[in-house]
Parts: sequence; C-alpha cells; structure tokens
Amino acid sequence: MLKIENLHAEIDGKAILKGLSLTINPGEIHAIMGPNGAGKSTLSYVLSGRPGYEVTEGSVTFDGEDLLDKAPHERAAAGLFLGFQYPVEIPGVSNVQFLREALNAQRRLRGEEPLSGGDFLKRARVQADALGLSMDMLKRPVNVGFSGGEKKRNEMVQMGIIDPRLAILDETDSGLDIDALRTVGHGINTIMRKADKAVLLITHYQRLLDYVKPDFVHVLAAGRIVRTGGAELALELEREGYGAIAA
Repeated sequence: MLKIENLHAEIDGKAILKGLSLTINPGEIHAIMGPNGAGKSTLSYVLSGRPGYEVTEGSVTFDGEDLLDKAPHERAAAGLFLGFQYPVEIPGVSNVQFLREALNAQRRLRGEEPLSGGDFLKRARVQADALGLSMDMLKRPVNVGFSGGEKKRNEMVQMGIIDPRLAILDETDSGLDIDALRTVGHGINTIMRKADKAVLLITHYQRLLDYVKPDFVHVLAAGRIVRTGGAELALELEREGYGAIAA
C-alpha cells in the first residue's frame, strides 16, 4: 500500500528525515515511536503534503503511484487521512458542513456521485453514535469549545465519515485521560482494523498500544528508523527509554 524508500526531507534548510524507509501493507498497523526531534511529525507532514516540507531525496508510492507528485487534496482523495496532535478550531463552520463538503469534494475527485444531505446525515449519525458524540456536537463549529478529549473523539468521527484507506495519526493520544484514550483506541480499531486499510500510528508512549495492538513498532531516531520489532518493543522502550534502544 505505502512504500517509502530512502526518504530525505528538510524544513527551512534544516535536514530532518535522513534516509527513512518503510513499507506498510493492507491490514497492518504500524507504530512509530521516538524522542522529540526525531522526525515523527515531519514524516506525517511530508506524507500528507503540508507546505514548507521539502523532499530532497527518495520516493514515496501509495498503491503504486507517486504520492509526492500529488497535491494534498489529491492525496486525501486517494485515501490518506491525517490525524493531528492538536486538532484546530474553525469558528463559524459547523462540523456537519465541513465534513459534508470534505467528503463530497473527495468523491467528486474520484469520479463518484456526491452524497445527498440526507444520506450524509445518516452516515454521520452512525459514526457519531459509535463514538458517543451527539449530533448536537456535530452541528457545532468545528472543535470550538471542545475539550481535548472531545476534539480527539470528533476527529475519530471525522475519520469514520471520510473512511480513508490509510490513517496517519500524529500523537493522537496527546493529552488524553484514560476514558478518552479508550474511546480513541476503540475508534481506531472499529474504523481502521480491516483487511483493506492500514494505520501509521505516531506516539511517544506505550499506553495507546494497550488499546490498539500494532503489528510492527519502529524506533525513529535522528531522521531514520533504527530498529523494528513487534508490540513487545514498545514495552521495552517504556522500560529502557529511547537512549538505550536507539543507541
């Protein structure tokens, strides 16, 4: 599904990724862990096409097509979803309006018919109910006045409605209490743990992996993956710290 080969990237002339290679197949969940400044968020931004991040070497393909050659909205339409560490607020735009426009823009780009208002609301209600988010909250401006946990729950509902093939979740567990963490984990498992989907889960801590069991755990240090293992590697990182593992 996703193949990254010898990826180098920089921002403002500073090299961040320095030869990162990674392959993700359908049905797999990959966790990337590493210290601050290792390049975890940079990787997510490069894959999603955020402006300002320049790829200087290497390649990325998604379903055999050159991902780096696509604009951000084309990557989204191809099936990529980026979950933010700090979801933004959009005053004056309701969740329902935002999500219907986003979903239908992707459908049009893929040559599919846009969903009617009624069909969209049915789809939104199913996802909201599954994650304990009321339709009243979906009618509110995007993330405005939401707690940290509500923002992450709202993001899971967004992911369910958009229904991506590859979810890139950048420290989606940041700032969550136990209940919110469990809800987010349930959302990831329910929406993305399927044979034709995959997840790239970026996290500092092992605690989210109690709820979302990864197939592979990678240690990212100094811009490249320095070690790969199974779920037990996250426990080792928790015990030993990054210094001992990445050295």
